[in-house]
Amino acid sequence: MNKNSNTYQILYAAVMVLLVGTVLAFIYMALKPKQNENIANDTRKQILSALHIAATDDALVKETYEKYIIQDLLVDSEGNIVDSARNVAFDVDMKKNVKLAERQLPVMKCKLDDGSVKYVLPVYGAGLWGPIWGYIAVNDDGNTIYGANFSHEGETPGLGARITEQSFQDEFKDKHLFIDGEFKSVAVLKKGQRATNGAEQIDALTGATITSRGVSDMMADCLAPYEAFLKKLQAPQPAPATTVETSNDNQPQ
Repeated sequence: MNKNSNTYQILYAAVMVLLVGTVLAFIYMALKPKQNENIANDTRKQILSALHIAATDDALVKETYEKYIIQDLLVDSEGNIVDSARNVAFDVDMKKNVKLAERQLPVMKCKLDDGSVKYVLPVYGAGLWGPIWGYIAVNDDGNTIYGANFSHEGETPGLGARITEQSFQDEFKDKHLFIDGEFKSVAVLKKGQRATNGAEQIDALTGATITSRGVSDMMADCLAPYEAFLKKLQAPQPAPATTVETSNDNQPQ
């Protein structure tokens, strides 16, 4: 075949495209499990951060996560547990979930070194330039926030991106989700403003009004469906039954 002909050049280009495409597809498939694991570990770090647990060693992230997260749960709008399979909560895609008419409600139950139990709830919303998301850890009283972690896709550095700073996230600690028995998510407002519904609040980030409002709206929208579940945590737990032992001396002879 004439190497200078158009047919040869087209054929040669087609073979090269096919060859390169095959190699790239093979590399992608080979690296995909590792990429997925890196994404999962990043999510685990965010969840642990909401619990004030540092996981700096990438090789130990999964091990640390499995040490503290003792159970995955899906609950319904009535607060009932509908599934508790392994990773059933971790695997919920919140980006898709928030668009559903009937959302899944994932909960990650945690037990800390001091024996205290926390419940981590994922949240997802919109910032100024793209999606924002996070994890809210709630004490076993079903009301008090223990910790929070927020992330973003493209907020402005030094402004909206500051939702990832520990100083901002720490403002949520010890805030309450219920006021006088009514669910009222924590509001993020400009300094001097007051929540009209009486909710507890923190100051918005300076120069990042829209992102701050996004965090506030995200929490209200994503945590409200857990109201029944959180109220069940607040309900007094029945005391364990006690067994009364009878002495043999009192038995009839």
